[in-house]
Amino acid sequence: MAKNVQLGTVERPEVQALTVEEARKFLRQARKGRFYAVYAVALGIGLRRGEALGLRWDDVDLQNGVLRVRQALQRHKGEGLQLVPLKTQRSRRTIRLPANLVTVLKEHKIEQEEERLAAGRAWANKEGLVFTTHVGTPIEPQNLYRHFRAVCDAAGIRRVRLHDLRHTCATILLAQGVDTRTIMEILGHSTIVLTMNTYAHVLPEHQATALDKLDAALGGLT
Repeated sequence: MAKNVQLGTVERPEVQALTVEEARKFLRQARKGRFYAVYAVALGIGLRRGEALGLRWDDVDLQNGVLRVRQALQRHKGEGLQLVPLKTQRSRRTIRLPANLVTVLKEHKIEQEEERLAAGRAWANKEGLVFTTHVGTPIEPQNLYRHFRAVCDAAGIRRVRLHDLRHTCATILLAQGVDTRTIMEILGHSTIVLTMNTYAHVLPEHQATALDKLDAALGGLT
């Protein structure tokens, strides 16, 4: 039996969330392009890139403001882009949509219908995807990432990763006083420990604010 074996630790990429002001600048710039609704769901409800690109209209109830995350769009070697089931039960989740995001998705649906009519027989959205190219095919993730970086540059903000829009969602929620369990459920994390470890850099400030409120409620302890 092996002794004195040290197991390596897996280092997570550093979270580089946008500030609220940067997020606003990004959204204002993104509003000018066709991928605005993709970025809106990434920032507004913290969807992963694959989850957003794999979203189907069957999973979106705009009348009741509910979105179900059930699958993701992934590239499989030799098989191209495919819809695949999410790996964990926690990842498969139902999210209540904010009113502004419902409006964004309604506008996007109208725009997609116009593209479908313009494409005619070339339209290829057999899966009923929410986000597609001009002819209804799945969006290539790398093309979206290139577009994302261009939007960051045009908005005059830092070039973070596309995945950091999800982190931005979480950090802003924490700053607004939302509890970590609720954030865990929104993001589809497997455990609350994962949520707390991922956003440990934000929690001390969040805790200090909470304790200041407690101190004020007690009328001061001195």
